[in-house]
Amino acid sequence: MFCGMDHRAGWIRERAATSLNAPQVETTLVQLNEQWPANAMSLAELVQQFPLGESALIHLLAVSSICATRLTRNPETLLWLAQPEVCLASRSRAEMLAEAHALTSDSGVDNNFGALRFWKGREMTRVAVRELAAVAPLEETTGELSLIAEICLRRVFEFWDAELRQRYGSPKGDFAILALGKLGGSELNHSSDVDLLFLYSEEGQLTPHISYHQFFNRLGNKILETFSKPHPAGSLFRADLRLRPEGSAGPLARSLESMENYYAGFGETWERIALIKARGIAGSRELAYDFLRLHQPFIYPKSPTPDLLEEIANIKHRIERDVVGPEKLDRDVKLGRGGIRDIEFVVQTLQLIHGARNPFLQEPSMLKALRALRELDLLPPDEVLALDNAYRFLRRVEHRLQIEAEQQTHTVPDEPDPLTRLARSLRFSSASDFTAALQNRMGLVRPIFQRIISESPAQSAKITVEFFKDAKRAEKALTGLERGAPSFHIGTRTRQIFQRLRPILLDRISKAADPDATLNQFLRFVESYGLRSLLFELLVTNPKLLELIAKTFDASRFAGDLLIRRPQLLEDITRDPAFDEPRSVEENLGRLDSLGASANNLDPIRAYRQRQLLRIILRDVMGLVQPAGTFVELSDVAEACLVFVAKLLASEQLTIIALGKFGGREISYGADLDVLFVGEDVRAAQNLMIAMAQPTAEGNIWALDARLRPEGEKGPVVCSLETFEPYYVGRAQLWELQALTRARAISGPRQNEFMAIAKAAWRRACQDAALFMKIDDIVQRIRRERGSGLDFLDLKTGSGGIIEAEFLVQALQMRANVWEPNWERAVDALHQSGHLDKSDVARLKNSYALLRRCELVLRRYDNRSVSTLPSDPDEQRKFAIRLGYNDFDAFRRDYLTAREAIHAFYQRFITPA
Repeated sequence: MFCGMDHRAGWIRERAATSLNAPQVETTLVQLNEQWPANAMSLAELVQQFPLGESALIHLLAVSSICATRLTRNPETLLWLAQPEVCLASRSRAEMLAEAHALTSDSGVDNNFGALRFWKGREMTRVAVRELAAVAPLEETTGELSLIAEICLRRVFEFWDAELRQRYGSPKGDFAILALGKLGGSELNHSSDVDLLFLYSEEGQLTPHISYHQFFNRLGNKILETFSKPHPAGSLFRADLRLRPEGSAGPLARSLESMENYYAGFGETWERIALIKARGIAGSRELAYDFLRLHQPFIYPKSPTPDLLEEIANIKHRIERDVVGPEKLDRDVKLGRGGIRDIEFVVQTLQLIHGARNPFLQEPSMLKALRALRELDLLPPDEVLALDNAYRFLRRVEHRLQIEAEQQTHTVPDEPDPLTRLARSLRFSSASDFTAALQNRMGLVRPIFQRIISESPAQSAKITVEFFKDAKRAEKALTGLERGAPSFHIGTRTRQIFQRLRPILLDRISKAADPDATLNQFLRFVESYGLRSLLFELLVTNPKLLELIAKTFDASRFAGDLLIRRPQLLEDITRDPAFDEPRSVEENLGRLDSLGASANNLDPIRAYRQRQLLRIILRDVMGLVQPAGTFVELSDVAEACLVFVAKLLASEQLTIIALGKFGGREISYGADLDVLFVGEDVRAAQNLMIAMAQPTAEGNIWALDARLRPEGEKGPVVCSLETFEPYYVGRAQLWELQALTRARAISGPRQNEFMAIAKAAWRRACQDAALFMKIDDIVQRIRRERGSGLDFLDLKTGSGGIIEAEFLVQALQMRANVWEPNWERAVDALHQSGHLDKSDVARLKNSYALLRRCELVLRRYDNRSVSTLPSDPDEQRKFAIRLGYNDFDAFRRDYLTAREAIHAFYQRFITPA
């Protein structure tokens, strides 16, 4: 008997002696031998015939005390492990799930998930021995470790979800667990925490005393308790929720809306980095997808802020200073200089910068993202290879450090014996060879980190606020933008971004005609926008957008108020690929047709009109279109809206004729549409006029003015063709016939017939010998009735004003029989017919263009019909700046020159001495 025991002890001592940790191996084998099942092959035979090789099993016992303990507690685990189908190949998700389900189907809270804990420990041992035998690549090891954690989380979640629903009832909302960190990237190591986010879909009330928030937080707490609870069968995993919004101070679970509000208002750079690895692992897949889709713009900003690299460098600096310490910087394979975190920061930084434009980079896995960077040529091939090799090497070292007891350690020992044991475990012949390799790998990583990530903080520029009229109030407003209201918390990240934005914002506002009003509008816009952090970041990285906002707030109170009411319009309009292009009547009609408007619901048309007005103003203030182009765009939107509403209201039998500037496609902001209605249906015309002018929360569509009809306001709104013809022949006054110069048919069945009648009547009026004298009488009457009495300010009715320019050209058209509704094309036609020479054309056009541009700028501010210059000197200064002049005196010179030129033409042709 004793001889047999000595024989068994001999082979055990023999195997232990060749190992890296003889005492541990010998103790483990002795204990196993004592408990070995009688009906199984002998332990010695199993060790000798172990499918991965005897050395692999002995190596496991030598370097992992926790695996050795698992085997001695349950020798059947070693028998299971020794099966070729178990240890010779990786295991799929389906295989793991099936075995976990089989082992744990009857397990639950009564035994604290003991069967699940046993299954987890057994799988961890299998993964460890395959890694130590060098048959599993890094991706397999980390992927399987991550899968084990996922299955544990899913089983615990499913149990407690069912338990709490049975106890309290079932909320309608969904719940999801998202993995972050190494679990999110399927890169778990042997002793990783599992970083998690708990998310539910919506707020609600389950019972009078339990809200959805309370229910889902109880569920989260049960999951956390289960994972943190010790058990003889071993722990599950260390669950860590400190990466959630507000960290340990925040609730365990939040609704999707609460998550959105947090990240939009308070999300910081480190949280962007954390969410790169976010991945749904349990609960509702749809909810996890919605979360990731919703937060994609936060995780992958289209234009990262200039201080992104500095922030990441500062994060790494604080880790090295406060967490690692100088004495471990070269030995901490995770957080030290050139360690795993350096590699992760390099890859994640490039993902943040380029991910929005390259969806291929939106990848939780570090190694897959690194390969994507190579394929997109965002990292040189030699650097990709260096980072890939270093990452694999450092992860192997990390795993060897953690396999021992599945404890979180990343520091290479400096004591000789443990260092030698680690080196030999990694198949180095000596500690010095291992140390040299470690230094080489980390030494190659650090220069890449330094090249990509800035370590030099930028100095903030100091910008004065003295250009504001009320500098104290402006400073208070700027402070409010940075810090928010006293009752409203603003995240550090948001404040940092605003510090970057402030000098750019002030520089742009300093160029405004009214800096105080512009800043006030900007403040209101920020409050309305809501997602302060995202907005600030967008503006810092997109100076053109900031310029557009500042110019718009200064140029148009109407547009500013519209943006403040509906801030989402800003990005909707400016991100439209066709923003730089005009939109024709046909294109507007096509878009209107897609809105779902009806005769009983015209609000979509009103909203479209508002949106298009804003679009036109934005293009106008950025100089993307000349004033003449703005007039055309406004006219085309107006025409499309009118034609579309007429169709909706079944007014197709009405023929609509455009007159005035609408006829010439030259309307400005705030203009009514001059029209004539031809037909029989008075009710249809009245309904159309009411619908077009009806004010609602979305504004009106466009007011129609039909006073140019026969008999003016005293006549019927609609007249038949049979009415128009005799009226124009016998009773129409000259001004009514002159108005036909700009007649343009836009819809209805009788367009051609009316235009034939109109042109015939117009040509008869052209033969009046006293034509010019009568037209001058009309001009003088308009001046008396509509003028303000201050000729200099009356840019429309005053001497040499817009009216003189327009009536001059219309008179010349009538005398020369030149039919053309558009003023500028009419001037060209008069030149071609020999009635104006080339120099006259240029001077007349330039003078008229300046007056129309003045009118455009005046009307744009409130989208209101204004045709007189302001009388207040400060308002005159603002107006001149908005027009592009440095001061009003510079404008005055050009303005007087233009009006004098127009009046000279008028006197020369219409009232010669």
